[in-house]
Amino acid sequence: MKPWGLSDETLATRSLVYRDGLLDGQTVLISGGGSGIGRAIAYVCARLGANVAICGRRQEKLKETIDGIHRHLNREVVGIPMTIRDPDAVARLMDEVFERFGRLDTLVNNGGGQFPQAAIDFSVKGWKAVIDTNLNGTWYMMQAAAQRWSTRKQSGNIVNIVANVWRGMPQVAHTCAARAGVIYLSKTLSTEWAPLGIRVNCVSPGSINTEGLNVYERQAAEMFRYSNPLRELGDPVDVAQAVVYLAAPAAKFITGEVMVVDGGNNQLGDVWPAGMPEYFSVPRSR
Repeated sequence: MKPWGLSDETLATRSLVYRDGLLDGQTVLISGGGSGIGRAIAYVCARLGANVAICGRRQEKLKETIDGIHRHLNREVVGIPMTIRDPDAVARLMDEVFERFGRLDTLVNNGGGQFPQAAIDFSVKGWKAVIDTNLNGTWYMMQAAAQRWSTRKQSGNIVNIVANVWRGMPQVAHTCAARAGVIYLSKTLSTEWAPLGIRVNCVSPGSINTEGLNVYERQAAEMFRYSNPLRELGDPVDVAQAVVYLAAPAAKFITGEVMVVDGGNNQLGDVWPAGMPEYFSVPRSR
């Protein structure tokens, strides 16, 4: 059975809509850059000439991305193992990026995670873990970057990877709550930080073909493609190109927005990642 996700070769060669060198001289920091959508963003930014730094909890995953980009693109990527849950670690991360590159142009908050479970069964620890990573961790990263941009009198750009929260997200209520918080935090900060020259936007992927689908049972993961009218899983490179658009000069007049990349996901029914309850899957007698 074909594994989820795209190979390094595909990420290095998939056609892009952007000209070569679009991000020359820019520095992009991507959280969760060792796998999935974050890895695709790292590849695409490196292909377009950016200085790329990635961070994440697992050193081995960061190394896989770093080695893959070096092997296929002959570009160097900086990998910094840390957790965005720790504001002190976030501060050290930002200081290292600014010290190494002298600047940060775009912060991509992609790091996060969740597990499928009925909300009524969430433990306090499980709820706090998801909220702390997806909402608090994103906030720590945003604030730390903005403070350094403000001190240095530099403009900046933030792109937050969120989720399709508009219809609710059964069995991942914790991440739905956290990502909804990030969306409206982003809209608020886009106003507060506009005088500082900082733009804040979100990209909302639908069901995307990454190794992240491995957290679900195969049968449940296969159903994700039927959540949109195109009846396909999305491509992480498409998400990465949406991020590049918001980071590029073409989006200089866009802030406080959510770019949805989901194949029309909002038009169809919900996905049940832990399996649809019998109540919803069996017609009720009248």
